[in-house]
This record gives sequence, structure tokens and C-alpha cells, in this order.
Amino acid sequence: MRKIYHLGSCSTCQRIIKELQPLNGFTLQDIKTETMTSAQIDEMKNLAGSYEALFSRRAMLFRQRGLHEKTLSEKDYKDLILEHYTFLKRPVVIVNDQIFIGNSKKVVEAAKQAIYS
Repeated sequence: MRKIYHLGSCSTCQRIIKELQPLNGFTLQDIKTETMTSAQIDEMKNLAGSYEALFSRRAMLFRQRGLHEKTLSEKDYKDLILEHYTFLKRPVVIVNDQIFIGNSKKVVEAAKQAIYS
């Protein structure tokens, strides 16, 4: 599978997608307009090792809801990601059986290597 979960209105996601071009054979899913399914999140978790690895602590709702003061379980992370797309750390790039989560230079470089090697 070759897929990118992103937020269409996010300038960082747009920049990274441009940087990764050409994306032949990739499916792009805008997580705001096309809701992620539980099965998709499970698939990402299986590649990443945990739901926590997919979770964005930078989402505004994280602090607004006081989640930074709570101890969250794996089930909590999954439920929050399913509940609101902003809790997914993005973009998420899947290249066959590899997953690249987030927008750090190191992650983007590793995704490029996987796409074009």
C-alpha cells in the first residue's frame, strides 16, 4: 500500500506532499473531508507499534480538554483519533510495510528514501 493521510488545509502537509513528488501510485486521503475508519487507524497502529505513536499532543484540543493532565491508555489514544482528525500526527506516509509519522526533517527524508529506493 502507498498512502498519505494528510490535512488539506495544513500548509506543512501541502509542503511535504510537494517535496515528496512525484507520488505515482499513492492514494492521498484528506482526513478532514474523508473520515478515517477504525480499520485504517488499526492498520496504522500495526505498522507504528502503538496508537500513542500516531497521536498529536500539539493539537489545540489536547490542552483545551485538559488531556495533558491525564494518563491516557492506548484505547484513549485510538478513540480520540477516531473522534477528531486533529489528534492524528500528520502527515502519515505509508510505503508498503513502512510508516512515517509527522513532519520532522528526519521523518520526511526517511519517507523520501523509502519512496524512491
